[in-house]
Amino acid sequence: MSLLDPQHLISAFGLLGILAIVFAESGLLIGFFLPGDSLLFTAGLLVAGGTYLHVPLWLLCLLAAGAAVAGDQAGYAFGRRFGPGLFRRPDSRLFKQENLVRAHGFFYKYGARSLILARFVPVVRTFTPIVAGAVRMHYRTFVLYNVIGGALWATGVTTLGYFLGQVAFVRDHIELILIGIVAVSVVPIAIELLRARGRSRETSASRF
Repeated sequence: MSLLDPQHLISAFGLLGILAIVFAESGLLIGFFLPGDSLLFTAGLLVAGGTYLHVPLWLLCLLAAGAAVAGDQAGYAFGRRFGPGLFRRPDSRLFKQENLVRAHGFFYKYGARSLILARFVPVVRTFTPIVAGAVRMHYRTFVLYNVIGGALWATGVTTLGYFLGQVAFVRDHIELILIGIVAVSVVPIAIELLRARGRSRETSASRF
């Protein structure tokens, strides 16, 4: 649970921790479960309140956007290097073929725009740059949409948290709101676990 608690992560690892998590969640296979949205939103809240993070908003947004873009670049390079082999990789505790297929469908539905749209869809944003690399998307096109998507996502979510953090009601109930953020962060993971359990039961039933 501590890995899904943005306030705990920020208090424990600070700005460098935020950047590392944003990087990992943006394009590394093992980063899909990390709370990128809620982490940036909470970072904005804490900057507004002067808690844990004592950096200007513009610097936080700039660094977060840079980490997001770099993460997607790593995902693209990984996908380009290993390519179609990823689609034959068996499921494991940290890798589900379903997530890759879902991102693949998202990519083909929206094309280059998927690199922007996927930024706002948990799990899909982790796998979309990997798919882009696997299908050999034109590199310059990838970089352009990657920079736009990373900047919009990191800046938008962080700034939203910052300005809401200056609202009296939010500031007075910050602890309850942070608990709510953690709860929302858990939902996608819980859904994935329930789906995996359902698939396991179906597979077991089909054997008899």
